[in-house]
Amino acid sequence: MADHPIFTRDIPDEGNGTWIEKPVKEIGNQRYLRYVVRSHLVKPGEDLMKTLVPYFQGKVTPKDIVVIGEKVVAIAEGRAVLLSHVKPRWAARFLSRHVRQLGYGLGLRRPETMEMAIREVGLARILLAAGVGACDRVLGRSGDFYRVAGRQVASIDGPGPTTIPPYNQYIVLAPRSGQTLADKLAKALHTQVAIVDVNDIGAEVLAASAHVDMNLVRELLRDNPMGQGAQRTPLAVLRPTTQEKRLKNWPSPGGSSLNVQGGFVATMPGEGTDAVIWAGDEVASTRSKS
Repeated sequence: MADHPIFTRDIPDEGNGTWIEKPVKEIGNQRYLRYVVRSHLVKPGEDLMKTLVPYFQGKVTPKDIVVIGEKVVAIAEGRAVLLSHVKPRWAARFLSRHVRQLGYGLGLRRPETMEMAIREVGLARILLAAGVGACDRVLGRSGDFYRVAGRQVASIDGPGPTTIPPYNQYIVLAPRSGQTLADKLAKALHTQVAIVDVNDIGAEVLAASAHVDMNLVRELLRDNPMGQGAQRTPLAVLRPTTQEKRLKNWPSPGGSSLNVQGGFVATMPGEGTDAVIWAGDEVASTRSKS
């Protein structure tokens, strides 16, 4: 991937390290603050222990749960495959035409992505999953295709219309070393860590350090606060709180009100004095007030 043009020029990293507070969520009788963290563009071969720790060191507590998007881990492992380098076999082209689209992106409806699924778990397993999926349609069910194909297939990310370049030209496979990374980060940061696969139809924990409540993580991420497109916020912190925080609308330029629930933008948790630069309905970056 290093020969892609985007890796041969400087990439602006405006806003890296910014913590963006999302709406507080209550599970049972406990409220949770949810921060998403803007990061740099992760590259293949990157040592995530060196590049991710600074985003959290000295800022998290043992009760926090640091969340890492699985795509970041997979890219660093070199598990991103250039779309144009994938030549789908006949079976991949045929099967992809019969996949239902669920939410965001094409997923396995793209022949190249289906081809990578076959390479990951084998044609026999994909055919079995497809057969079960066909029965699903008759019975009015959904989801059994991925249950049979397995998490390794369900976690494959095909390129989407708002994916950050150059990964809008890549298929990203499931990470292989998520558990190792979660354990190492937890030890380095003295906190809990979860590696997650989150999209607009749900959340799944792929790996977690000791004592992480995986059901809690799924519920706190169910509404996909980390985003699905070009937000560049593949990191998050989930923090229990006793605060009675009032949920306000996001600030917007010119004092106009947006019908979007949210919090504030802060370079560090607890600070809310930065001016906001908007890009559509998403915060693009922050700029200190003079």
